[in-house]
Amino acid sequence: MNYHILTLFPQMVSDGLNTSIIGRAVEKGLIEIETINIRDYSKDKHHHVDDAPYGGGAGMVMQPGPVCDSYEDLCNRIGKQPRVLYMTPQGKVFNQSIAQELALEEDLVFLCGHYEGIDERALELIVTDYLSVGDYVLTGGELPAMVMIDCISRLIPGVLNNNESAEIESFHDNLLEYPQYTRPEIYKGMKVPEVLLSGHHKNIEEWRRKESIKRTFIQRPDLLKDANLTQKEQEFLKEIVSENFL
Repeated sequence: MNYHILTLFPQMVSDGLNTSIIGRAVEKGLIEIETINIRDYSKDKHHHVDDAPYGGGAGMVMQPGPVCDSYEDLCNRIGKQPRVLYMTPQGKVFNQSIAQELALEEDLVFLCGHYEGIDERALELIVTDYLSVGDYVLTGGELPAMVMIDCISRLIPGVLNNNESAEIESFHDNLLEYPQYTRPEIYKGMKVPEVLLSGHHKNIEEWRRKESIKRTFIQRPDLLKDANLTQKEQEFLKEIVSENFL
């Protein structure tokens, strides 16, 4: 996977992604992260990339020229026109399903706006996907881009040490992840569930699955409508509902 981030703050993105799991994946050559400074494509001698909005209003708007030129230069270098993801609170809310779809791409471009946003003409010319990390406003698109890159990268083969990790984490199969425990066995009078100490893998797997269903019902019941549950698991869910509402 090759990530290309169009930004006014390349250092911010580089510092945030060159550590931990993502940093190791870069070192292994499993993913590549390129930051492209939009300011480098300004034709202004002071490298300005923004101006006041037509029609008046607060703030400044990023000009279309540097944004489009930076993308066109990238396309010429790599010989293709990859998908461009624009980070905006007006976009579709990013989730695990979208991450799984994007993980199949070879190249992804993340366009990070700033100030009052980007001239609409640039967006119409190059953007393919409008994505958001939630219904709130941030200073720029760099943090959302880093969130999405982290999430997508975990789905790239070899990035996680344990290939099963991405398959059992929260939102896989539309269920939240089960509770996790480690040593010590007893902490402040709280004991690890006996089943996890039993060594009986089938019972452990069944317990974890039930805990995932229970946790999803309590914390994110909206996810259950799309969860893939067996008949037995649906019966278990009915029991949970009865216990909580009867």
